Amino acid sequence: MAQHDPARRQEWAGQTPHQILERYRPGKAAPLKVLDVLLELFNAKHTSLDKTVSHKTRHERAQFLRRFFRDPNDKAGLKKLPDPRNLGQKHLRAMVQVLQPEHLAPATIQTYLSFLRGLGMWTGKHGFVREPAYYWLDVEQYQRHESAQRDKSWSAQGVDIDALVAKVCEYDRYVGASLRLNRAMGLRRKETVLFRPYENVVSFADTESSHEEQTAERYVWVKGKGGRIRHIPLDQPARVDALAFAQQVVSSRDAHMGDPANDLKKNLRRFDYVLEKFGITFKQLGVTAHGLRHRP
Repeated sequence: MAQHDPARRQEWAGQTPHQILERYRPGKAAPLKVLDVLLELFNAKHTSLDKTVSHKTRHERAQFLRRFFRDPNDKAGLKKLPDPRNLGQKHLRAMVQVLQPEHLAPATIQTYLSFLRGLGMWTGKHGFVREPAYYWLDVEQYQRHESAQRDKSWSAQGVDIDALVAKVCEYDRYVGASLRLNRAMGLRRKETVLFRPYENVVSFADTESSHEEQTAERYVWVKGKGGRIRHIPLDQPARVDALAFAQQVVSSRDAHMGDPANDLKKNLRRFDYVLEKFGITFKQLGVTAHGLRHRP
């Protein structure tokens, strides 16, 4: 894991996470201090994939884990704050006792369990967090509703994608062009509005990727969650056509896909308004713009 570690303090240079943590001996170092070290070492990382996570996830995970060590001590009657490396099942059960009265949404409980699994991985305890039932959580309390697992694509809901997007294009060319980009390149709502169809196009060489990864001569780049840049190859006719249409819509080579007369907030509101007008909501047609990213 050392080769993927984020930037570290100068005093930690050249040391593995294990060597760094050895400086903070259990029973000697304050538990919250050890937690801060673990967060500094690992909080930027995804728990299962070789990538970083968004700043929002980092903040929420750090906030929850700090609460995890504070609340059982304050509210569940635990006399001693445990070192993160010495967590036991009694500590997890104590935390569940604190959470249950709050009647949290199933998705929130799932997220918290994921945060705890991550902490277990950071301390070398893979599989430390057991099935929710072990902590007296009923299936209905922690499982995501089955509707969250349904096929969210427009085609699965019987929507004629081409016809509906064409109507949107006739009504509002900016929103229509954004939907086409959303569909062809998997862009998110905000990404489509901020997308600049001329300036966001680069050659393969500009992506700084290896030749083995090349699938097209031209790519578009998008700044996504957490400020991460991703490159999308213009390797499909639908992507090339969506880009060409977007270039026809904008008024200048440095323009983005929002109406130049509006700021970002107003353009996002306009985007939502137009979609609602054409029934592109779960309530009306059972689809959203985000659904175009799910196997359109």
